[in-house]
Amino acid sequence: MHCQVLIAGGGTGGITLASWLRRLAPELDVTVVEPSSSHDYQSGWVLVAGGFVPMAETERSEASVMPEGVRWICSKVVAFDPEQHAVELIDGQRITYGVLVVALGLDLLWSAVDGLPAALGRHGVCSIYSRRFAMYTRDCLRRFQGGTALFTQPATAIKCGGAPQKIMHIADQQFKRRSGVGVKSRLIFCTAKSNLFPVPAFSEAMGAIAAAHGSEVRFRHDLVAVNGPERRAVFRVREQEGGQSHELELGFDLLHVVPPMAAPRVVAESPLAVNPTEGWVEVDPHSGQHLRYPDVFAIGDVGSFPTSKTAAAVRLQAPVVAANVQAVLQGRSVQGGYDGYSACPLITTDHSVMMVEFDYTKKPVSSFLVDPVKERWFAWLLERWGFPWIYWNRMLKAQPHEGAYLKPFTGLARRLGLMRWQR
Repeated sequence: MHCQVLIAGGGTGGITLASWLRRLAPELDVTVVEPSSSHDYQSGWVLVAGGFVPMAETERSEASVMPEGVRWICSKVVAFDPEQHAVELIDGQRITYGVLVVALGLDLLWSAVDGLPAALGRHGVCSIYSRRFAMYTRDCLRRFQGGTALFTQPATAIKCGGAPQKIMHIADQQFKRRSGVGVKSRLIFCTAKSNLFPVPAFSEAMGAIAAAHGSEVRFRHDLVAVNGPERRAVFRVREQEGGQSHELELGFDLLHVVPPMAAPRVVAESPLAVNPTEGWVEVDPHSGQHLRYPDVFAIGDVGSFPTSKTAAAVRLQAPVVAANVQAVLQGRSVQGGYDGYSACPLITTDHSVMMVEFDYTKKPVSSFLVDPVKERWFAWLLERWGFPWIYWNRMLKAQPHEGAYLKPFTGLARRLGLMRWQR
């Protein structure tokens, strides 16, 4: 089987890109390989855990989001052969392509933490990084009767770098509302990193928010083991970056875990990867084109883009990658255009969000022409109602945009001769 454009993966990146390709060139032969019959709005799982939305609002069938005219092969890619311009599927079928786009996201490595798979969903061990355990997280927050609540973040890259703190702030607010009836809590955020966020201005603001809530932040604390029945968590602690480490055991009444994450093994062990350790598809950070195979691109979390792995990043990458795929098919040069934009709306209460927006400069930017390093009520309205609607009705359908979430704001920015506010 041969196709002009083969997209490996039908998640956020794959569907958004397929829609953009059909929009730019309706005559293109586009094929998506995706084994799942359902499609998730994963950013909504923290809202599910917080009790703001039902799980059903975060899921639709894969068929309902597949762009019209795109061929969907319900299967799994198990090998890449870029020298022969081909991929192999799990059933042994081999597909050749004119252009390949890898959109396989990343893998969650639950088993990398000793004892975690057996403890998840029991003993107060929960996570918003799974559809299965998001509802259990919701139950844990509601049933919490006081004590120590631990929240973790691994050393690896993760989806939405702000999400581990979102659920902590939601928990903090729920616990404090019940403090009058005897619910006394101690919240500890244990991150394997040496900061709360890779953008210094946001990291500083996040630390101030946690301190104002009374939450403890512990840096260079990497979760390595969980004993569910005894409710003990073991961390590898480094007193300073690159220094000696020791193990620390903490008891918990609630443990929210963010698992280590990595590129899918099928990518990491292929010629497409930077190397087996890094695992990500090796791409030019501005065009999305592979550095060694010009007929290969990546979009989203699986690419080596040096920015946070978010749906907002995919939304800005998609039109650039789509235009460059078309250029390769037509024998033209590819162009840059993606500036590293990413966004992690940080929920701080049930009526405020800090819009964490930035690009490759590692400086805050704003699509709304306001200082983004502040909590705002309108950003909560966007996180709760606006962004889910935008995801299903605009992003996945490749509606035109210019790097911002809402057209009225971008229109105003254009009239003022600006694209985004920059700190």
